[in-house]
This record gives sequence, C-alpha cells and structure tokens, in this order.
Amino acid sequence: MRLLLVFICLCCFSCKVEKNVKNVAPNLALEKRIRPVHDTIGFTKYNWQLDSIYNRLGIQDSKNNLQWKAAISPHDDYKYAGRLYYESLKGINANTIILIGVAHRARNFTLQDKIIFGDFTHWKSPYGDLKVSDLNAEIMAQLPKSSYLVHNDMQELEHSLEAIVPFLHRKNKKLQIIPILVPYINYETIDSISGALSDVVSKILKQKHLKYGKDVAVVISNDAVHYGTENWSGDLAPFGVDDAGTKKARALDMEIIETCLVNEMNSEKIKTFTEYTVQNTDYKEYKWVWCGRYTVPFGVSFANKLNQALYNKPLTGTFLGYASSIDHDLIKVEDLGMGTTAIATQKHWVGYASIKYE
Repeated sequence: MRLLLVFICLCCFSCKVEKNVKNVAPNLALEKRIRPVHDTIGFTKYNWQLDSIYNRLGIQDSKNNLQWKAAISPHDDYKYAGRLYYESLKGINANTIILIGVAHRARNFTLQDKIIFGDFTHWKSPYGDLKVSDLNAEIMAQLPKSSYLVHNDMQELEHSLEAIVPFLHRKNKKLQIIPILVPYINYETIDSISGALSDVVSKILKQKHLKYGKDVAVVISNDAVHYGTENWSGDLAPFGVDDAGTKKARALDMEIIETCLVNEMNSEKIKTFTEYTVQNTDYKEYKWVWCGRYTVPFGVSFANKLNQALYNKPLTGTFLGYASSIDHDLIKVEDLGMGTTAIATQKHWVGYASIKYE
C-alpha cells in the first residue's frame, strides 16, 4: 500500500513539474538575452564618448540616401581607425545589417569549418539595447545544419563586430542586426556555405519584399596587415621594420585590395584573396597577416552571390581608403576614459582597408 501511495505521489509530482515547465517555457522563449560589451578600452561604452569622437573628427551629422549593399570596415581601436569606420559605413543605411565578423578566439573553442551564430535577443550598445533581428532565427531554421552552429560564448568574447555596432546604431536607432562569425574555413567551404547563406537570405528577402541595400545590407569586419617584430606572436615583418619595409608592406596590402576586392567581383578574385593570406598547405596558418583572412572572402562571396541571386549581376567594389595605426594623426580619447589595446610603432602596426559594394 505504501509503495502504491509513493507511486501515486511521484506521478502527481511529475505531472505538476511537467505542468510548470509547460507554463514557464513560453516565458523563457521571450526572455531578453543581452550580449554584453566586451572591449571597453578601444571602443565606446557610452554614447557621449562616440559623440565626442565625431566632434573631434569634425564629422557633421547629415543623413544621406546612399544604399550600399555591402562594405568592409576596420575593427581596431577608435583612436587608430576612427575616421575610417565612418567612411566605411556612411553609405550603409539599411535597417537590418548582416554583420560578418572575425572569430579571433576560435582556437579556444576548437571552432572551424562552420559559421557561428548566437541566440541573443539584443546586443548592448552605447545607444541602448540593440535588437537582434528575427531574421536571425529564420535564417538558421533554413540553413543546412552542417553549415553553422550557435555559440554564445564565442560571440560574447569577440570584439570585431561590437567595434562596428556603435557607428551604425548612432545614426539609425531602428537598427537590427544579424551577427555571424567566421572561424577557420578553407576556400572550398567558404564557397559552399556562402552559397547556402545567399540562397536562404535571397529567398527570405523575396518573400518579405525587402530590398538589398535599402532594407538589408552586409558589413564585413576586417583589419588588414598586422606588421612588425614587437608584441606579436613571432616575427611579422618580412620586409623589415624601417621606412622601406613599412612602404613595401603597405604596397602589398594595396596589391591585394586592387587584385581581389574592387571592381566587378567574381569567385576567382575571392579565391585569389585566400591565396594571398593563408597557406595553401594549411588554411589555419597565415601567409600574409590579415585577421579578416576568412571574414573577407566569406563576406564578399556571400554579398556577391546574394546580388547575383536577386539581380543576376555581380557587385562592384570601390576602394574608399586605406590607413594604418602609424600613418596619420590620432584622435585623443584618453580624457574620454578610453585608450588602446596595443602599441602603434613601426615595429608594431595594423593596416585598415575601407571598401564599398554596390
């Protein structure tokens, strides 16, 4: 009799638990999950900081009717690259931005060969909590499961997209984002997954009557060459660290841009970019040290295929500018509670490329 009573009690308890779970689940689904700010040194945490940087750069707030479909933007400290952020993003005015970012710490989590989504509902921004678009979940639902994974820890630790967010959010408070990180991926897989993503996104845009460039755009996060012999993990200065070496390194960056990333885009240019930047015997190893060695080919390939799927023609890339952390007067940020995350000398510098796609 006691066993029977225990069994009945356990059944009742189980039913109550099950009932509670069913009641709680919908609330959990609506729970606000905010991706916090990771880098509070090189980037802005408060809106007044970026407002001050705009003032110091002499940038006048003005709306424009540009509808760039994609752009490549830097992600280094604002002190070094602040103006080029603005130049890179001034024509990105869509309300929904697909952000393609670097996965700097992919090795920490043994991530490779798949793009990385998160399931945050919002990202913390200096201009308020920024909504992650509902399209984020729709895209994942339609992508092949073998092509992506959801990894909030990786997205939370990565700075390459949070660098760009404040510049976009400052000018568009209606902004929504779809953040995607790209870890180690070889060219063949880049080509395959970017094709699958473009198929899914083009279908969604057609179904929802959204226009590429006007309603949805793509921003690709990248820093160009990392050069020098100090405070790097190894010697990254094949041309030397004098004026002549710096000039040669900059020239090679410009060669890569002119050969691979501007004018009418095609898969051969994108493949050539990977041949410049990663070892042909091991795609996880640098050949020429762009930290966008995966984001740039993936992002440009995706953006270009999306345009071909929607309009049956390739994108055209236009060079906007190039700078480095040592070739121009720097913005004063220290009195704003900001700083730098690395030195900038001829023995340790970073390049930045700015390109738009229409």
